[in-house]
Amino acid sequence: MIYRFRVILDAKEDVFRDIEINSENTLEEFHNSITQAFGFEGNEMASFYVSNEQWEQGEEIALFDLSEGMDSIRIMNETSLDDVTHKKQPRLLYVYDFLSMWTFLVELADVADADPEQTYPNLMFAHGVLPDEAPDKEFKAEKDDDDDDDDENYDDDLDPEDYSDLDFNENWN
Repeated sequence: MIYRFRVILDAKEDVFRDIEINSENTLEEFHNSITQAFGFEGNEMASFYVSNEQWEQGEEIALFDLSEGMDSIRIMNETSLDDVTHKKQPRLLYVYDFLSMWTFLVELADVADADPEQTYPNLMFAHGVLPDEAPDKEFKAEKDDDDDDDDENYDDDLDPEDYSDLDFNENWN
């Protein structure tokens, strides 16, 4: 079977690639297809993460196992695409270059029969130009319903240099 994925750069601008690949290929082969489709050199660390409908990061599947004997993790060259993606689990996150944090949303769009005249993997469609630098990520804490109360009780007049009212001695161990 052939998996058709849409790989979307997590950015405000629309930048994505549609890639066809054999469902039995490894995640390392898919990683290589993504780096080529976006024009990366392919010499940086990368990981896939299983994801849910809210694009939350789940289990990591890394390019290399750097756990050094601790809890080992799954690695790309030992994990086939059909082991981690299928119609009921169509989403992955892909992070390339952990210093720049190029982050992509990967979604299984279709499952089809292989075309005997086509070589796979196949870049079906490319849209948008990759920016020179990875888009900045805005990390926000989830807002609780109680957060409004905390804002109202916040003391704007607190002097960070004045420790006399903080009762350290009273609570010191």
